[in-house]
Amino acid sequence: MKQFFKTVFASTLGVLIASGILMLGSVFIILGIAASADSSEYKPEKNTVFKLTLNGNLVDKAVKNPFAGLMGEADEQLAVSDIIKAIRSAKTNDNIKGIYMEAGSISGGFAGLEAIRRELLDFKESGKFIVSYGDSYSQGNYYLCSVADSVFLNPLGDVGLIGLASQGLFFTGLAEKLGIEHYIFKVGTYKSAVEPYFLKKFSDANREQLTSFLNSIWGNVTSAITESRNISPARLNDYLDKGLALGQASNAIEYNLADGLRYRYEVENCVKEMAGQDVKEKLKTADVSKVASIKVKEKDSKNKIAVLYAEGEIKDEDASSPFAANEQIISEEMAKQLRKLKNDDDVKAVVFRVNSPGGSAYISEQIWKEVVELKAKKPIVVSMGNYAASGGYYISCAANKIVAERTTLTGSIGVFGVIRNFTGTFEKVGVTTDIVKTNTYADLGDMSRPMREDEKALVQRSVEHTYDLFLTRCADGRGISKTAIDSIGQGRVWTGEQALERGLVDQIGGMDVAIKEAATLAELTDYSVTVADGPKDFITKFLEKKMDEAKVSMVKSMLGEEQFNLFMSIQRAKTESGIIARMPFDISGL
Repeated sequence: MKQFFKTVFASTLGVLIASGILMLGSVFIILGIAASADSSEYKPEKNTVFKLTLNGNLVDKAVKNPFAGLMGEADEQLAVSDIIKAIRSAKTNDNIKGIYMEAGSISGGFAGLEAIRRELLDFKESGKFIVSYGDSYSQGNYYLCSVADSVFLNPLGDVGLIGLASQGLFFTGLAEKLGIEHYIFKVGTYKSAVEPYFLKKFSDANREQLTSFLNSIWGNVTSAITESRNISPARLNDYLDKGLALGQASNAIEYNLADGLRYRYEVENCVKEMAGQDVKEKLKTADVSKVASIKVKEKDSKNKIAVLYAEGEIKDEDASSPFAANEQIISEEMAKQLRKLKNDDDVKAVVFRVNSPGGSAYISEQIWKEVVELKAKKPIVVSMGNYAASGGYYISCAANKIVAERTTLTGSIGVFGVIRNFTGTFEKVGVTTDIVKTNTYADLGDMSRPMREDEKALVQRSVEHTYDLFLTRCADGRGISKTAIDSIGQGRVWTGEQALERGLVDQIGGMDVAIKEAATLAELTDYSVTVADGPKDFITKFLEKKMDEAKVSMVKSMLGEEQFNLFMSIQRAKTESGIIARMPFDISGL
């Protein structure tokens, strides 16, 4: 019997090992095919149309997932850089006759949309057509699609222009019910990230800054729409304030926001005719990934301008959390990347693309130091994305020049810290604690007891020291006095155009402007542009993170989109530690 079990075990083990090898081999075969397909150049047929599907999460730089299609997953990321590259390729390729934009569900910031819209306007100078269709247009989608020669809407659709809003979520009442006390430490009248823990509505200062930057962003969006659609601001406001987005589709025609009510197939037939395709055949299109892969002749110079992307919250990497796989972060690894560029003699200048609401003051300081070190050796220009605020501004302020989009949210020069006391909660559930310590402050931050006044003073002093250091970094980097920086700091958020007026940025524009500025500073006429860090290798990311992504997907599917976003906000609050330099705003209405 013993021999029988040995034989069965050995056979079973052999089958499992063989199956594992076959499975692993299959994975690498698929990886090879996917990598090969990804690296190949697409060559469009005659009369092809570039189809730009506006659906997904807009990011600066996407992590490619060659398995998305194989596994039935939608690629949720739309990279601004890929879209811009595709539009430029479509403009110069004779076989691509125009762009067909299809509105879907897009999320992201207006600065990214502004960069794409600018590229679409440039595309129109080629004389090629742009046609858009939407079952329904969100505000972000319509902002882009309004540049089209013809804007078509489904007869049961809508142009959802309603304005912008920023909603606050306040935990004060919940904390009171649960017996949680929050000790707030901050510097900055407008530093509102901690308001949810001690207020039940926006402070007057916060409401002031929200009103200011929302109106600035919306003013840029609406002026672009009215210019492209040739309607007056008063006419557009009439549409908005009457709530006509929620009425009949014909309202959009009446207000000249759309050119016609059409079903998708009717618009596709129109596009076929414009491109010279057979109306009886299927519309011949190429998507972003294909058109972006078209190789264009580029300069090959030993003089490199490196683009380094810094996207996400500034924080420590948390390998233990499955939710860490679902977000992009800026960690101390960014400091190493800057150091590597500093020591690369082929790199003559750096464009530091920052798209971050901030985060850890400690990590921000480490990155700031490397920016200073690099600047001493070669020029560094910051290109700001949707956000470059608080810690995002901290890591930007030392650059030679700062370029921002008009709708970039920046500034927010201020810091805060939060310590929680769960004494009331413990009493409700019958939990008691005890402690033995060697020194006075050994248990500083203990959540099982109220803070003493001397402890509060100690923490507040530390926060004030960090704010003073933040002011010093900004003053030194911008060549402005600390007093002047403090007057426009205090945690206040500014849009790019407002920041330009106050000396926080040097120029309005996108990546191209930043690259040209870097070339000028480095005195280069002959140079090539290279991406310094790609996103993490997909194979590694796939093997490391697939299980975590599955966990996140399960939670997301159970909670739904809105509840999942709330859940992630709570997750962020739980993991915040130390002194924080972060901007808290999320703008709805995209």
